Amino acid sequence: MNFDLSEDQRMMRESFARFLDEQSSSERIRAAAEQGGFDTQLWQGLAELGAFSLRVPEEAGGLGLGTMDAAVLMEEVGRTLASGPIAETLVALRVLALLAGEAQAELLEAASMGSKVISIALRDVAREPRQWVAGGAVADAVIARSGDDVVLVSLADAGERAEESLASTPIAELDLAAAPATVLANGADALKVFAQAVEEWKLLMAIALSGLSREAIRLASEYACEREAFGQPIGAYQGISHPLADLITDVDGGKYLAWKAIHDCARVPANAGAEISAAFWWNAETAGRAVTQALHTFGGYGLATEYDVHLYNLRAKQWPLIAGDPATFLEEAGRRLYAGEAAALPDVGAIEIDFDLGDDARAMAKELDDLFNAILTPELRAKAHYSFDGFDRGVHKQLAEAKLLFPAWPKEFGGREAEPYALNALRQVWEDQGWTSHPVGTTDLVGTMIRKVGNDDLKEEVLSRIMSGDAICSLGYSEPGCGSDVFAAKTKATQLEDGRWRIDGAKMWTSGANIAQYVLMLTRTNPDVPKHKGLTMFVVPLDTPGIEIQPVYTFQDERTNATFYDGVIIDDKYRLGPVDGGVKVMAAALEMEHGGGFTKSQIAMSVAAEELCREIQRGGKALIENPDAQKRLARSRTHAWISEVLANRSLWVGVNKLPNLAFGPMTKMFSSEKFQSDSRDLLELTAPESLSKRAGAAGEINLAYRHAHGTTIYGGTSEVHRSMIAERALGLPRTRG
Repeated sequence: MNFDLSEDQRMMRESFARFLDEQSSSERIRAAAEQGGFDTQLWQGLAELGAFSLRVPEEAGGLGLGTMDAAVLMEEVGRTLASGPIAETLVALRVLALLAGEAQAELLEAASMGSKVISIALRDVAREPRQWVAGGAVADAVIARSGDDVVLVSLADAGERAEESLASTPIAELDLAAAPATVLANGADALKVFAQAVEEWKLLMAIALSGLSREAIRLASEYACEREAFGQPIGAYQGISHPLADLITDVDGGKYLAWKAIHDCARVPANAGAEISAAFWWNAETAGRAVTQALHTFGGYGLATEYDVHLYNLRAKQWPLIAGDPATFLEEAGRRLYAGEAAALPDVGAIEIDFDLGDDARAMAKELDDLFNAILTPELRAKAHYSFDGFDRGVHKQLAEAKLLFPAWPKEFGGREAEPYALNALRQVWEDQGWTSHPVGTTDLVGTMIRKVGNDDLKEEVLSRIMSGDAICSLGYSEPGCGSDVFAAKTKATQLEDGRWRIDGAKMWTSGANIAQYVLMLTRTNPDVPKHKGLTMFVVPLDTPGIEIQPVYTFQDERTNATFYDGVIIDDKYRLGPVDGGVKVMAAALEMEHGGGFTKSQIAMSVAAEELCREIQRGGKALIENPDAQKRLARSRTHAWISEVLANRSLWVGVNKLPNLAFGPMTKMFSSEKFQSDSRDLLELTAPESLSKRAGAAGEINLAYRHAHGTTIYGGTSEVHRSMIAERALGLPRTRG
């Protein structure tokens, strides 16, 4: 797996960034807007840097680089709002080179050197002769499709075409059928080259919008750190910081969704066409929300033309809307996923980014899958449930014997020292098999804490039972009056004269306590210091006298528990970490729990919804043939793809020990929020069938709707994660006490 640019791409990014910081400053953007939205000096400077030759094949005199290289440029174009039809020219010159490189060599060279401007019309001129064209006000020619031909439309005699527009860029409405045109090529092969160019334009525009959105949010975050209200920076208010945290997550997701589409064009083409459409829709929609919130952060000053944020607001709309309503591209993604509509995937060239988990991960995943298939009888599968209620001691024991319970652990502790990529592949197997991983997840967390900071007695008694599969653990963090504020715990641990401890108090949401052997418990050992300093962790045997476990049933068909501790006496060996040092132990535990989010639940829900839409008949047709159903299913799929790339980014950063700007919280927050909203929408889409709890796809959608409501709460609420994202990713002030 690789989320990094190549060394050459990093150098290219730095070069373009330096140039655009100087040549596309806000002053230059404003000056260009007063002159029709085109900056001739900027344009020629980009040409001198080779920008317009990036996608021209070497045999036609270009650089012959790939779409990812062009994406590097376009992200900087978006960040700096560079004037002119840059994405359009990049793809237009590729078409010109591929179809008429020799016949149009002079024009190709002139356009590559910046002395001519060539743009592209996105729709068939034979059907829509009058079209709005990016750069149409300054272009010397436009490449277009006209029926079975790909033509070069000359605008040499078109006269004055400029007019005022939303963002003062050089767009123009052109009658392309009325202008003289030269046929570059015709037939299926030529039309494919043109169609590939349009698909590549969507990708490049998606990346540009991602860069634009990120910069708008950066400006807003910077302002929110400076502007004060009621005695503190406005960024300290969650009403300001949390929307920005949501948006930077959406922006990151959109960028990497476009990267995924580029990657899949080359290596995993099955859904790449739909991913292209989805990436354009998502980034256009996200950009609109990002610039609106950024401007809102500035308050009334955001409306003033002296502030740059309004420039981002206007171009976030004008750039993508040249192609029409972005929502139509979500519909296009739906047709490509569910109606068999083909897409002409661009030849993206060399790809160094990599989302593959690797052969070792696949091999270990197959081993686990084979084991599940061997041991999960029909009777066991019938009792399967995503929660602790699906736990089976026999299965758990066999997984331990195969060293597949805690595969990341060192071999001396019953593990395989598996790499994180393999663990990710194994998690997918658990999801595909429909077998609960909750007891394994909590027990893994407790066991890891014992391995790291536990004493020898704790390792000998508890860890040995965990390793053998004879013990599982539950978590005792939350209390009836604390919720997400776990450091406000009131459950008291008092050390007795003989060195033992007495525990008194109550814990809430101790899922699995009714079947577990131990509970990892956070207690207050010093009430006279700040709340986060007087805490100590214990691993408490649940068969100790004085413990009462009461069931709490949820509407998710799940049992959790309230547990009460009245004079519970335990030995000091059950203490985990130093006295009053529970925060450090707890922080490590929470970081593990923030993990990979609910991507796999999202994917499973989407698959079930697609299956149900094929079963349901509406008006004599399968529901999946309905365009609205296709669009809504595609939206759910898009959200799952974004969750997946965010999770993979977090995974890759962790493996490579790179700076982590709340990438785990981003994954958890985004995936759980979209799991919840999509489950609601898909329940409605497939109603009334989805109201049933019967076995099959309908029951899966029904359960997904109920299950999703808990995911934004446990493992840290979305509000907690938004605060973490705001602070770490955006540098905003701390918003929690």
